Amino acid sequence: MDKEIKLTESMEDYLEMFYRIVKKQGYIRPVDLSEAIKVRPSSVTRMIRKLNDAGFITYEKYRNIALTLKGIRYGKFLVWRDETLKEFFRLVNAGAGMDEQIEGIEHYLTPATMGIIRNLILYFRAHPEMLKELAELSEQRMYPDHERLSQLRAWLLHHGP
Repeated sequence: MDKEIKLTESMEDYLEMFYRIVKKQGYIRPVDLSEAIKVRPSSVTRMIRKLNDAGFITYEKYRNIALTLKGIRYGKFLVWRDETLKEFFRLVNAGAGMDEQIEGIEHYLTPATMGIIRNLILYFRAHPEMLKELAELSEQRMYPDHERLSQLRAWLLHHGP
């Protein structure tokens, strides 16, 4: 029986990559994951155990890893979340540091919030004139009290030191 384990950010990242690799090549080996996310094999082994215990994958030593139905369902959502956020950020011209910004927020958005973002994408596609209006508003770059807030990590990520 699966233990009820809440996915950590790291577990989500691994599960997303599991799903991507399996969709691409039909199977996954620990070495594939280690190479894809650039971590030591020992780190991959620890995460494989955690995801196996949580019921997202099945794994037998020296064999390929298989996603369970639960793993497929969650992995598919995680990939969709990443792709949807990238599409949204491109659509609104989020600019430099987009991937870092997405990585910073994606783990904190609920499925319901992701549905809202998807709806915004659909709305802006159907009403490109509103997207143009949004772009014009964005050019004003009005921060609270007109502060530059250049010491914020997010500002530095976008603008550099």
